[in-house]
Amino acid sequence: MRSSKADQFLTCSITDLGFVRILGNIRVFGVDVAKARSLLLDLKSRAVLPLEFLPDANDVSFLPDWVKSPSHTTDGHLLQLAKTNNALLATLDKGIPGAFLIP
Repeated sequence: MRSSKADQFLTCSITDLGFVRILGNIRVFGVDVAKARSLLLDLKSRAVLPLEFLPDANDVSFLPDWVKSPSHTTDGHLLQLAKTNNALLATLDKGIPGAFLIP
């Protein structure tokens, strides 16, 4: 049975790669890129709430006007990708206007 949109977690290439990039830092977490990739694929296959993959067709023209520095480009892109797909970007980052701040 497919869950409703309200209880889905969405992922995309950027979030997948970010997970692998961060977790795959062997000096910090003791996990290499291959193991981080394997862990993500396992998580995606067994999640209690399914991880739905969003294809990303948004190019730079979708970048919001509030993005003024290079450090905000990914945040802006993820926010617009969520909006394009009628979803909500959930984040721990207080600096993303219009995103849901996870308490």
